[in-house]
Amino acid sequence: MHRILTSLILVLLSVCGYSQKQDSLTEKIKTVLADKFPATRVLNLEYQQLSPYKTTLKSATGSTSQEIKIKQLEQVRFNANIDLYKKQQWVLSTSLYYQYTSFNGQAHLQQPLAINSFSGDFHYHSTSLNLSHFRRLFQKTAIFNASISVNGSEEHFERVKGFLTGVVVLKHTAETTMSLGVIAILEPSVEIPILPVFTYERRFLNQWVLDIALPQKVMLRKPLFDHSRISLGTQLNTTSFYMYSTPKQTYELRQLEINSGITYERNLGHSIIATLKTGMQNTFNSRIFEKEKSFKNYAIENTSKPSFYLSAGISFNPFYKK
Repeated sequence: MHRILTSLILVLLSVCGYSQKQDSLTEKIKTVLADKFPATRVLNLEYQQLSPYKTTLKSATGSTSQEIKIKQLEQVRFNANIDLYKKQQWVLSTSLYYQYTSFNGQAHLQQPLAINSFSGDFHYHSTSLNLSHFRRLFQKTAIFNASISVNGSEEHFERVKGFLTGVVVLKHTAETTMSLGVIAILEPSVEIPILPVFTYERRFLNQWVLDIALPQKVMLRKPLFDHSRISLGTQLNTTSFYMYSTPKQTYELRQLEINSGITYERNLGHSIIATLKTGMQNTFNSRIFEKEKSFKNYAIENTSKPSFYLSAGISFNPFYKK
């Protein structure tokens, strides 16, 4: 599932005003996306640390399992998004992503998971080329996107993935915006190759905004003081990296995480946005599998207890509007 959410972000364009001219529509889309999703900003850097928690590793056959205490886990995520070419209804861009994951745990496992320490530093990177097209369809704004992505570790490039997405704005008023779409993932190891996309935004008189972007997030946000805002809700995140064993074999870890809590954002001026997040993280659907096989044909499945998270970030958003 890693990088699917990034492609989803690229097509969650429902909040654009479809009565505008095409040139201004592109800028409107950028403004809205950068406001909603820090990962779509020109530059975004985030650091997250988890409190100690326990996780259970179980082999695919169920014959071996062991509880491990993760004493420390920290992550650094970096995003960069650059437009390469723009002309009327077309935009060609590139997205760069880097993730550093470091954890330290203790375990005493038996075969086939025979390790005494469960720790390591893992580097994951992904680069994508994205082509977006905007047009009117049945008197509605429609956005189509095709992306090709290559990812890997500090040692090798590992996978090439393709994404096809489409979103149609069903409703757009001053108070309510709604859209529906679909994303197709062209990669054999993905468990769900077709994924629906639904977005809904509702503005209330008390300045609270309900922001739903399924399957990624459900949030309530409100302006707080000048140039800042607060958000409450739940967001879906992903972690992925490659692991190498001896004799030489490549494994991939993929997992989904639900972060539920509070987010505070403040504009520091000069298009610099600072972000602070805290709450509880629940990890689910976490598996380790051989690269040549699929996510459902896994070697190890991880089940983790909830943990407390604290995250701080900073981003450059030239599309910020008060």
